[in-house]
Amino acid sequence: MRYEKSTQGIRVEVSPRFSLADSDPAEGTFVFSYTVNMANESEATAQLLFRHWRIHDAAGDDSMVDGEGVVGEQPVLAPGESHEYQSYCVLRSPVGFMEGHYTFVRADGDRFKVEVPRFHLNGPLVIPTLAVEPYEDDEEPGVLH
Repeated sequence: MRYEKSTQGIRVEVSPRFSLADSDPAEGTFVFSYTVNMANESEATAQLLFRHWRIHDAAGDDSMVDGEGVVGEQPVLAPGESHEYQSYCVLRSPVGFMEGHYTFVRADGDRFKVEVPRFHLNGPLVIPTLAVEPYEDDEEPGVLH
């Protein structure tokens, strides 16, 4: 699934996916990767300065992540240019979401926030194993209440 939002001429598209190869559901580790593409559809050059993420984990954890740039870069986007990067997050549950914003600056010094649409992180359905006591041949199976 792809999520998209445009703010002040900067379009942000996010494509999240669950990474089974990097996850360990039995240990409560669920890894999600995501690709972000940002495109400057305005008529002015803009540079990404900062990121702010809210990461929600259905296990009850919310975390905030703030920092300069994205994956060590502060890309400058001229009109018509785009920048794409990949990153990841680790949750304790198979369900959550991320949302946030980027802070950009234009050549004239004008700073503005570009919203990142809320995108859902959906991993595999994990069903806990039920421990069932075996019963003897002459016993009736237990009744669930």
